[in-house]
Amino acid sequence: MTDGLGPRLETPLFEQVTLIGIGLIGSSLARVTQRKGLATRIVAYDSDPDVRAQVERLGLADVVAPSAEKAVQNADLVLLCAPVGAMGAIAKTIAPHLAPGTIVSDVGSVKAAVIQSVASRLPENVHFVPAHPVAGTEYSGPAAGFATLFLNRWCILTPTPEIDAQALARITAFWTAAGANVEMMKATHHDLVLAITSHVPHLIAYNIVGTAADLETVTQSEVIKFSAGGFRDFTRIASSDPTMWRDIFLNNKPAVIEMLGRFTEDLIALQRMIRHDDGEGLFNLFTRTRAIRRTIIEQGQETAAPDFGRRQPEDTE
Repeated sequence: MTDGLGPRLETPLFEQVTLIGIGLIGSSLARVTQRKGLATRIVAYDSDPDVRAQVERLGLADVVAPSAEKAVQNADLVLLCAPVGAMGAIAKTIAPHLAPGTIVSDVGSVKAAVIQSVASRLPENVHFVPAHPVAGTEYSGPAAGFATLFLNRWCILTPTPEIDAQALARITAFWTAAGANVEMMKATHHDLVLAITSHVPHLIAYNIVGTAADLETVTQSEVIKFSAGGFRDFTRIASSDPTMWRDIFLNNKPAVIEMLGRFTEDLIALQRMIRHDDGEGLFNLFTRTRAIRRTIIEQGQETAAPDFGRRQPEDTE
């Protein structure tokens, strides 16, 4: 194999991994678990019967369960890959069917709200390890996943003070074997960091694309016609799964609102620079932000290739 993931493990880390929610992240986890031999058996469940049928056709799991309750039976690791707003209800549903010692984790982009909604619904004899793999694309669904999605990306774990050390170590080993770099931080700090690095940028993209859509009749469709460059890249972000992002904003409300306030202040300052012909201020800002882009590339979190390395039509065949 030359995909960068390295060889399969000689001994699986888990006997049964159960994935609940088989979208981009869930299907990618299924693929990397198969590819690396991270579990002896993969069980998958999704609330959408069409998705379950697709998972079977794609061969992403050893078993596609008819319900979440059935899916978690005999699992020693359960990964919640559903939108963050649904995780509390899922935890309540599966709680009576979890074996003692089961590790439950998640992949949500919000951590404080997920900990509050999930941990309180799980029995005391299971271990909840909150996690967030900082990886993704604008695509969704079982067919969108790929085994190398997490390769050289960060997975942030936000353990609570009472977490079981062995459970934390096993989840760390799982994500490391999947190719990710693992970082630990407090849930509230995670939510603040992700608000500015991910959540607010998505909100801005949704807003800009929505504004452009409102202007389509005024500009006689020229917004879409001349959408190369910045606007086109905003549409890529704004095409992300609407259910997932609705839940993220509603569940990370305090941090998102705080970051939006700071962004608004900076935007007003930028407006003043333009109004008052402050060329030096604009140049200094653009120089500083350009350096940030270079740092991201140097740290391996993006590519310097044209179009940010996005696949061109001829690459998709």
